[in-house]
Amino acid sequence: MDSPERLRVGLLGYGLAGEVFHAPLIRAEPRMRLDAVMTGNQRRAEQVRQDHPGTRVFPRAESLFERSDELDLVVVATPNSSHAELTGRALDAGLPVVVDKPFTPTAAQARDLVERARRRAVPLTVFQNRRWDSDVLTLRRVLEAGELGRVHRFESRFERWVPTPKDSWRDSGGPEDAAGVLYDLGSHLVDQARLLFGPVESVYAEMRTLRDGVRADDDSFVALRHSGGVNSHLWTGKLAAQQGPRLRVLGDRGAFTKYGMDAQEAALRAGGLPGDPDWGSEDESLWATVGVGERTRRCPSEPGRYQDFYAGVASALESGGEMPVDPADAVHGLAVIEAAIRSARNGSVETPVDHLGNG
Repeated sequence: MDSPERLRVGLLGYGLAGEVFHAPLIRAEPRMRLDAVMTGNQRRAEQVRQDHPGTRVFPRAESLFERSDELDLVVVATPNSSHAELTGRALDAGLPVVVDKPFTPTAAQARDLVERARRRAVPLTVFQNRRWDSDVLTLRRVLEAGELGRVHRFESRFERWVPTPKDSWRDSGGPEDAAGVLYDLGSHLVDQARLLFGPVESVYAEMRTLRDGVRADDDSFVALRHSGGVNSHLWTGKLAAQQGPRLRVLGDRGAFTKYGMDAQEAALRAGGLPGDPDWGSEDESLWATVGVGERTRRCPSEPGRYQDFYAGVASALESGGEMPVDPADAVHGLAVIEAAIRSARNGSVETPVDHLGNG
């Protein structure tokens, strides 16, 4: 039986984000329990009952919000177009909120939610789980050790081979749905670049739709100029039959090159959980190469730690401390994405404006 001291979590949505990412990671956090799930899809409702016996299932968000006094946290993992409305309702109910990325379709909506949360003194955070990817954790260790010297270029890719479009709003939706690869995988790339190298002062982008029957962008490139002088080049697409390096970082003392995707998503899809043997670890064949010329070495990968996100949420709710991701970071990231969209449309270099008084 669950301890009554555990934080009671209500999960809105049981699609890919809810089923594969949030529910398992909540389950893996010993200070939380998945108390309720909202899904209007009968098949998914049955899947909740199978995956999480004893968890209450509601067909509408209203039913869950009517019981807000029975919850300690709400997680919004519904389609992107509904994030702003549902997050606002949770904040109005006084419930701390985790919002799946992208936070909202626009930086203005995100700004309004951050300000509403501050006025109400309600904790709010955004699920930028790929801050805890193995490759990012490994690169941060190398950067902190100064092995690369002064970095001048950061290259990052999330490329996939999905030549046949799926019948999904992610492919068929428009900007109002925050559809397409730039909002989806690109929101991770932008967040990682800003986390590693700081604020962005200018953006250039190229966005295309390559596959027949697709409305949203499925191939995008974004170039960022960070205020600290680093240039970030970010690629994401669904028509990459061969993928480039996941990360390549160039400095005046050496380089860091890493192939292969973090293993945690595949493990979660297969039913794995943090705490399993070798969770988040990588085969030595995927370790990064660090150095220059003949003076290179294989760099052991840090284990990925998606579990740190919900551990941070639990600690923040217990202590009143900081949430693991500042939602203002997600506002800034959306401002970069909006600048990229303007750039791709106009063939221009744009300045991101995050609506929080920062340019």
